[in-house]
Amino acid sequence: MVDRVIQQAISQVLSKIFEPQFSNNSYGFRPRRNAHQALRQCQRYITEGYIYAVDMDLEKFFDTVNQSKLVEVLSRTIKDGRVISLIHKFLNAGVVVRNKFEQTKIGVPQGGPLSPLLSNIMLNELDKELEKRGHKFVRYADDMVILCKSKRAADRTLRNILPYIEKKLFLKVNKEKTTVAYISKIKFLGYSFYRKKGEGLLRVHPNSFAKMRAKLKELTSRSNGWGNERRKELLSQYIMGWVNYFKLAKMKNLLLRTDEWYRRRLRMVIWKQWKLIGTKGANLIRLGINKYKAWEYANTRKGYWHTHSQ
Repeated sequence: MVDRVIQQAISQVLSKIFEPQFSNNSYGFRPRRNAHQALRQCQRYITEGYIYAVDMDLEKFFDTVNQSKLVEVLSRTIKDGRVISLIHKFLNAGVVVRNKFEQTKIGVPQGGPLSPLLSNIMLNELDKELEKRGHKFVRYADDMVILCKSKRAADRTLRNILPYIEKKLFLKVNKEKTTVAYISKIKFLGYSFYRKKGEGLLRVHPNSFAKMRAKLKELTSRSNGWGNERRKELLSQYIMGWVNYFKLAKMKNLLLRTDEWYRRRLRMVIWKQWKLIGTKGANLIRLGINKYKAWEYANTRKGYWHTHSQ
């Protein structure tokens, strides 16, 4: 706890010093900046005709940062050796994972109050280099896209920037996950992009949609032992958070389809809770269903999911 308080104190002081140095194209872990602003910036570049992207994947960034390089970058601005020494001690202090101590001779320990700022200080070196070379890019923490007007230009950009990242900053690039692709093929902060009448637009990436469905399935499972009020509360929190984050995307039809599926899941949960044929029939009649139809449904041999397709 003492370490965290001191790290937070250092972070608050250093943030004010380094914030003016940071790039306008960097949006993660910074005051008054967020993911939606980063996505809007991507939209503007795409509208300007930058339709191919270098989708950069820095391999396990927090685990592989070269501490000596980070200290060198810090020392250019922070002249008090005691502060540098204290930060270096935090970097080398190690972490406890599942009650087991692990050394941290490389990387930045995740979860510490100082780690986000240190990652921005390190990656600001890459930001400045990209700006010097005239590239259009957007970065959120270690998630980055560089936007170009043609595939050829994007290929050339990736080829030319790799030596700087690996030999100057000593960071590792995941070659398998780093790709050059048309904007509709990439994923950035859970979104993907497309153009319509020359305008850059956002959509929910298929992987993000699949995760949302899986989460809703988990929350509407009867096997988790929750009561209906608890389930309702958790579903409300998750849905509101998800919709608020993805509100920049065009997703009316997606939400209508999901709502239909989700309501069917909820009906299935309630149907399972009623259990007995008599309870099912009586409750259906109470809900206004024709008496004959209510008992027909109550006695059905169809599975839970098919019963609620109607």
